[in-house]
Amino acid sequence: MSDTDEIEDSSAPLIEHLTELRTRLIRSALAFIVAMVISFTVWNPIFNFLTEPLCTTMAERGQDECGLILIKLQEGFFVAISISLFGGLVLSFPFISYQLWRFVAPGLYKSEKNAFLPFMIASPAMFLIGASFAFYVVMPLAFDFFLGFQQAGTVGDTNVAASIDFQGSVQEYLRLTIKFIVAFGLCFQLPVLLTLMGKAGLVSSQGLADMRKYAVVGILVLAALVTPPDVITQVILFVVVYGLYEVSIQLVKRVEKKREADLRAQGLWFEDDEDEASEDEMMAEFDADEEDVPGQVEKGE
Repeated sequence: MSDTDEIEDSSAPLIEHLTELRTRLIRSALAFIVAMVISFTVWNPIFNFLTEPLCTTMAERGQDECGLILIKLQEGFFVAISISLFGGLVLSFPFISYQLWRFVAPGLYKSEKNAFLPFMIASPAMFLIGASFAFYVVMPLAFDFFLGFQQAGTVGDTNVAASIDFQGSVQEYLRLTIKFIVAFGLCFQLPVLLTLMGKAGLVSSQGLADMRKYAVVGILVLAALVTPPDVITQVILFVVVYGLYEVSIQLVKRVEKKREADLRAQGLWFEDDEDEASEDEMMAEFDADEEDVPGQVEKGE
C-alpha cells in the first residue's frame, strides 16, 4: 500500500466525524429556531411569569400597580426577541444535549458512558435548581431591598410632590431577571464540574481543600461581578457557592474512595504513600543509629 493510500484511509474517519458533527449541529440549530418561534408566539405569558417576583413584592409592600414602561419605541419588540431567544434556548436544551451525547457516545467505552451519562443528567437538573432558587428566593429579597428606596409625600406644608416611585423599564427588568437566573444556574454547576474533574483525575479532594482560601476570594469576586450592587444578593450568592464548593469536596472524596475500592478489587492499588512513609521512618532510624555509634562506623572504615 502506498503512502497516498494510507493518508486517504486515515482521513476517511475524520471526514465521517465532521459530517456527523455537521448533522448534529444542523439538527440542534433547527430545534433552537423552532423553540424560539414557539416562545415568540407566547412571549406575553412568559413575560408575565417573569414579572411575578416583582409584582408579588410590590403587592406585599402595599403597591397595587405593577406596571413597567417602554422607554424607547422599539423596546417592546426587542423584549419579545430576548424572551424568544431565552425561551428557545431553555426549550431546545434537552434536544441539544441529546445531540451532543449521540455525537460523543460512540467514541466512549461502556465504563466511560456509565460515568459520563449521570453528569449529562445532573447538569440541567442543577441549573434548574439554581434558576428556581434565584427566582423564588433571591429575586424577591433583592427587589424588596431595591423598592425600599421609594418614598411618598410632599415637601413641608406645600403641595409640591416629592415622592419617589418605581417606574421600571421593561427591557432593563428583563435583563436583570435573566442575569439572576443565568448566574445562579451556572453557579449551581460547580459540584457537577468539580466532580467530573475529580473523576477524570484532574483535581483531588485534598487539593480542593488546600485551595479554600483562594476559592473564598474567587467566589467573592464572582458574587460582585454577576449580581447587582447590593450586599444582600452578594452575600446570598457567596454563601450558596461556597456551600456548593464544600459539597464538591465531599463528592470528589467519594469518587476517590470508589476508585480506590475498584482498584483494590482488581489488585491494581499500590500503597505508594504508605511505602514512602515507611521508607522515611526507616531512613530516620538508620540516621539515628549512625549518630549514636559514630565510632563503630569509623572503625568499620
